[in-house]
Formats: sequence, structure tokens, C-alpha cells
Amino acid sequence: MPSPFPGMDSYLEHPDFWPGIHHLLISEIFRFLSPQLRPKYFVSLEVRMYETADEDLSVIGIPDVNVIQPQTATETTALNVAVAAPPTQPLTVIIPMPYQVREGYLEIRERGNQELITLIEILSPSNKRTGKGRQMYEEKREEILGSRTHLIEIDLLRRGQKMPIIGNDIESHYSVLVCRGNRRPKADLYAFNVQNPLPAFPLPLRSGDTEPIINLQELFTQIYDIASYDLKIDYRNWEVIPPLSEADTIWADAWLRDRGLRD
Repeated sequence: MPSPFPGMDSYLEHPDFWPGIHHLLISEIFRFLSPQLRPKYFVSLEVRMYETADEDLSVIGIPDVNVIQPQTATETTALNVAVAAPPTQPLTVIIPMPYQVREGYLEIRERGNQELITLIEILSPSNKRTGKGRQMYEEKREEILGSRTHLIEIDLLRRGQKMPIIGNDIESHYSVLVCRGNRRPKADLYAFNVQNPLPAFPLPLRSGDTEPIINLQELFTQIYDIASYDLKIDYRNWEVIPPLSEADTIWADAWLRDRGLRD
């Protein structure tokens, strides 16, 4: 059963759902492209790994998070030792916990010389917030933009700081950037909102080669159905996290009511 929304389902931006969406979508793009690019090109699913810390893991929603547990030492108890009473009652505080992040992305390489032709990234929350995740991604992005490699950057998250684009005064919930290595600094930006279908866009390859069209809406519908998100999301009672604007909330409520998912 497809999502009730015409495009991106904003309920899936919830931290409980986003890691699965990120993993499934990057895998589905891999499955779609691999047979079409043979034998001249091949697709590799790569993983970027790093350790960082955050004050609240519950709002991160990053792919494949592992909280790093500290090693415990053997505790010893000293007998007959006087312990001074604390001057005040202690406060319960939260300590930023280190965790390991694994972010999947795709590389399209030419067979034979192994040259990297196209990089496909789906942004995660850690890429869009200040910290190590954004720093590492920006460094990788600058490296790619300084080369002849094509870049596809998919942003399906409303929360966070967008990646820098010059001359873009269009505000949108989501975007897909298709940046060809032979056209820079120009690039194609597909900007869309929660009310719009996800776009279809070409996969840049070497000049003269047939470029597959990635229909993001079709792939999204497939993973929504395969993962049975219609059984996991309570559209009647749950609120969107992060919240929509007042106008978009009114639109979403009316949209769900028209489809019998709200009373």
C-alpha cells in the first residue's frame, strides 16, 4: 500500500523511521541502477564511518547508530573511610555520549580503470547539523566538486542547515541536486515540497552514454510498500516530527481526512 501523501511522507522524518528510510532508499537506488549500468560501469555501496557525540540521541535519526559503551574497571570499596556529606543535593544531568555513525552512499565507477564517475549521497541529520558529521561531509563534497566527478545530493529532511548553493533564493522542504562535473559551477536543483511528488532525474555518466532516469517517487513508493509503513504509522493520532508549519499542517490534516485516515 503506498503512502497517502503525494510525495515525501513527512512522518518518515521521525528519528525512529529515518534510519530505515535512508538505508532502504540507498539500497533501492543501488538495485535499480546496477543492472542498467553493466558492463561499462558498476555500482558500489560504500559506508562512511566516524565517531561523534550529541546531547540527545533521540532527535538525531541517523543511519546505524551505535552508542559506544565505556569500559568498566573493577570497583574497590574502602572500609572505615569517612565520607563527607555533599553540601547540596545533586542534580540529574545528561552527558553527551559518544556514538558511531555509519552513512551509506553510492559510487558509480567505470570498469577497467576504476575511475569514480558519479557519487550519490542521501543526506542524514548529522550532515545538516554542526559537528563532525557535517564537517566530514563538507570536506568530501568539496573534494568531489573540485574534480570531474558528477554529484547527486538528495535531501529529504526539512530540519537542519541546507548545503551551500549560490544564487538559490527558493525555499523548499526538500531538494535533489544534480551537479555534473563538466558543467560546474552550474548545477540542476530539483526543489519540491511535501505537497509535490518526488522528482525524476538523470544519472550523469560519460558524455554520449545513455543516462538512466532515477524516478525517486517510484522507488520511494516501493520501499514504503515493502517495509509496510502503513502498518507502522498512526496517521490518525500522531503528529509530524519535526513539525510542519501551520499552513502545511492544515493541508496535511485535510489531505489525510479526504483519504479516511483522520476523523
